[in-house]
Parts: sequence; structure tokens; C-alpha cells
Amino acid sequence: MIRFDNIPPEIMQAMITPMHLIPLPPFSSSSQQTLPGHLYLGSLSALQDPTLLRHHRITHLVQVLDVPWLPLSEKDGYTCYKIPVGDEETVDLRPFLENVCSWIWEVLRGGGNVLVHCQQGISRSPAIIIAYLMRFHRMSYASASSYVLKTRACIKPNKGFVRTLQEWETIVANGGYNAAAAAAAGGSGGQRPGMGSRRFTT
Repeated sequence: MIRFDNIPPEIMQAMITPMHLIPLPPFSSSSQQTLPGHLYLGSLSALQDPTLLRHHRITHLVQVLDVPWLPLSEKDGYTCYKIPVGDEETVDLRPFLENVCSWIWEVLRGGGNVLVHCQQGISRSPAIIIAYLMRFHRMSYASASSYVLKTRACIKPNKGFVRTLQEWETIVANGGYNAAAAAAAGGSGGQRPGMGSRRFTT
């Protein structure tokens, strides 16, 4: 049985909020330039509120869950990127990270608004957004995780995802991401920020 009596009110409020806007930090260490699109993090309940999605002009969905059916999909006019994984510590997110991070980057760069969601918006979808911030906004795992937590207080990627993200930090810092995978992610393939040696921290 899940007990809610000891959950802090800010975490409870975040859990019942369908989605949160994740403010995008500058993607260059030498300027304050930001992307024209907006990035949102949420739960499956956000998809059950089309009015909310229209209000925030959501155009693209990253759907991080393994289910046979979803309330909204391409047939409803959204462009969808599906990652069919469960929320288990044994799940390896690494094969998905470069492609989905590049896909999000291209959508935001083109002015689209992206909602990244899973079942509850606590583990799987936050892990993807943290990976994106590390990859394209040059944040460390600790700073990216803290950054997202400040906006959606209930996030808690499972231990396996945390290990993967810590490994991803090293891969990104060393420029070891797969460029071919990035190209396969689609989009216009325009200039992306170089990784360099400087990383943002909080």
C-alpha cells in the first residue's frame, strides 16, 4: 500500500500536476541565447486533458512508457517519439539517449513545444529531460537533476536510470556520443552546440 501521509505538500502538489514547464537555460556558455520552443515534463494525465495541451501549444510528444494504447498519438495531430520501456532498474536507457535528445533539440530549435511524459512524470520522463539538459545545455548530472527538481518536486529517476545518467555524463563530456545516431534522429540537421570543456553547474 502506498502511503501519502508523510509526503511533503510540495511533492504531493507536483504529483497531481499534469505537467510543468522546464525553463530552458542558455545553450551557449558565451551568450544568453535560448531556443524558441518550450519543453514540458509531465505524466499520462496530461494526455487526458487536450485543452491543457492546446493551451500550451504542445506540438510534439516524447512518450516514455511501454503500453499497448495511449489516449493521444499521431492520429490526433501530434508528432510522437516513443520509447517503449518500463520503470525498472534493469532497463538500459543508453541506446535511446542520443537519438531522443537530438530529436528534442531539433524540435525546440524549430520553435515546437515538446511534452516529455511517462506514467507519473516521476522517473522515466525526468531521466530523458535530465539527459537532454546534459547533452545540449552542457550541464552535469547533479546540476541537471537539481534544475529539474526545482520545477517538478516529485521527480525521482530509479537507481538504474541514475547510474545510466552518470555514465551519460562521462560519455557527453568526452564527446563519445554517436553522431550517426544523432543524424538518424531526423530534423534539419543544422548546427548544434559543441560540447567543449565548459559545463554549467548550479
